[in-house]
Amino acid sequence: MADIDTDIKQMIITELELEDIAIEDIDTEAPLFGDGLGLDSIDALELGLALQKNFNVKIDANSEQNKEHFYSVASLRNFVLAQSASQ
Repeated sequence: MADIDTDIKQMIITELELEDIAIEDIDTEAPLFGDGLGLDSIDALELGLALQKNFNVKIDANSEQNKEHFYSVASLRNFVLAQSASQ
């Protein structure tokens, strides 16, 4: 699971152009939004598109669960793995 965590962290850094942040700086369990990494709603849209492109997942824009899926790197990992298992 560490590999997919690293892949997600690298994707976040690359896609959101977070040049001042290293993979090691992103806590797998910490929130991505608000007090955690400090991402905002525009970042969420870009992150959603990047997830679809890089991990071939489907994201329902109207899903109430999106907030849970996008909470942390760990929750994104679990979402990607669940989507992969169902395909």
